[in-house]
Amino acid sequence: MALTALLASACKGGSSDNAGLRDSLFRSDSILKCQLEMERESEEEPVMELFTSMGRIRIKLFSDTPRHRDNFVKVARQGTFDGVLFHRVVDGFVIQTGDPNTKDTTLVDKWGQGGTGYTVPAEFAENHRHRRGAVAMARQGDLANPKKASNGSQFYIVLDENACRHLDGEYTVFGETVEGFDVLERIAKVQTDSYDRPLWDIKLNRVRVMPAEDRKVLIDKIEAREAEEATRKARADSVANAAKEAQKGE
Repeated sequence: MALTALLASACKGGSSDNAGLRDSLFRSDSILKCQLEMERESEEEPVMELFTSMGRIRIKLFSDTPRHRDNFVKVARQGTFDGVLFHRVVDGFVIQTGDPNTKDTTLVDKWGQGGTGYTVPAEFAENHRHRRGAVAMARQGDLANPKKASNGSQFYIVLDENACRHLDGEYTVFGETVEGFDVLERIAKVQTDSYDRPLWDIKLNRVRVMPAEDRKVLIDKIEAREAEEATRKARADSVANAAKEAQKGE
């Protein structure tokens, strides 16, 4: 309503207040443009919030794996993830969840076999590797699935990239963890049975798309941390270079 009023007032003309109204309109346009840009970015690379029984994890989905991105958002909005368990936890490797079968204890023998009833075509990108915090979809093996299509809902998060290098080009990496590495570590340290299942339930209670305004705050925090890390590294390099120069002068 306020923006509509400004538009109407600015178009009437003849008022001594028109200049001020135009300034207000331009400011409103800038705010609107910023909001639209945030919405566009949140659609292309949405940040998803994973609310687990051990804390919150935030992951960013990649724009260049659009089928996996769109499917993950759809499945989350349908509530498929609500209440599923982390049914596979291997410290130093991955943690895995997303199987609807894990909501039913009578299906324990089929945990790890469930999904949405469809697969998602593989989307391999050279720049998306199984780095620490990478998010990838599970799938059936090559004999039953030679095209390496992904499960519709089961996904895993990488704990150690050195242990997962052999998975590059075999499983689609479609996102990365941006916050909640401490939660990943807590989950990784739980006791498990011989099937890599936690001895007590670790739930993925809900998954939602992070609101655009909260996303902006998170991005600012990440950029601040990156700037701080860059400054720390530059100082360390400076000290190391100074030490080398001192050694040369001796």
